Amino acid sequence: MHRSWLAALAVSIVVPFAPAKAEEAMTGTFTAREACAALQSIRKQTNPGNVKLVPEQSYKLLAGNKPQPTFYRVQVEDAQPAQRWVPVSCGEVKTTDGAAVVVPGAGKPGPAPSPGGASYVFAISWQAAFCEGLPDKTECRTQTADRYDASHFTLHGLWPQPRGNAYCGVARRDVEADKAHRWEDLPEPQLEPATRTALEKAMPGTASFLDRHEWIEHGTCFFEKSADAYFRRSVALIGEINASPVQKLFADNVGKQIDTSEIRSAFDQGFGTGAGERVRFACKRDGSRSIIVEMTIGLRGEVKDGARLADLIAAASPTDQGCKAGVVDPVGLQ
Repeated sequence: MHRSWLAALAVSIVVPFAPAKAEEAMTGTFTAREACAALQSIRKQTNPGNVKLVPEQSYKLLAGNKPQPTFYRVQVEDAQPAQRWVPVSCGEVKTTDGAAVVVPGAGKPGPAPSPGGASYVFAISWQAAFCEGLPDKTECRTQTADRYDASHFTLHGLWPQPRGNAYCGVARRDVEADKAHRWEDLPEPQLEPATRTALEKAMPGTASFLDRHEWIEHGTCFFEKSADAYFRRSVALIGEINASPVQKLFADNVGKQIDTSEIRSAFDQGFGTGAGERVRFACKRDGSRSIIVEMTIGLRGEVKDGARLADLIAAASPTDQGCKAGVVDPVGLQ
């Protein structure tokens, strides 16, 4: 299990997790998509220890806050107290029988796939902020202020929607290895040399086998069953962002705090009016700072060679903003 970041609707002060009448017991696992705050109390928005979930990590599922839940109660082993509430939009639930639970409209930047075109979440990271939480990862130990990923966005993944659309045709042993974070045991995606070179630049996490994980869980559900096509087109998309006003805004403000409304405006400038409304921002606490870690962008349409990011964004539906402001983290532990 990866190291977490310092990692219930409260009915009474004495028994903070006693079930309320509307609470629905649930069993299974909750896999986080984002570094969401893990709350002790939904109503009071309290979060002792400033606990955040770890993206792609699974947690024991305990309950929903009501029959059609807006929050799930999960077990966060390193937290005090360990039982925490997280929004349904933060991740995916699988029940004990292995079925995926999708809450209608929960956290999806775009609509579900239809004959009019597929939907995706395109996740990109600010690597220095990511490395604040996992400094021992290979790609973080080797990061320098003059390396490409110190001033450009990095590729996390391209995720076919809806949630639960994962592990398409994947052998059970590989699913189990992936969920246990034994990514080094997963098969290496078959890529052309040029694609591999471009991917290693765009996705520093290849040093920790992130590419194997992303292909097994998400890429196998890409409409074209080709790892080379999946990563080649993902690299092309993030290349557009790194050649846009969004990248310039971040590079010009390293070490400074910016409002995410400014980032949305940069998306509008680079990809058309309304593009920023399709972007959600994830921040996390780092001491006294809130740092911008990741952006998830709604896309709709087939991601083919030559597809324009502006067109894919414009066809998606708006999403909530997420965090309102954060620091553009510089390289190195702050």
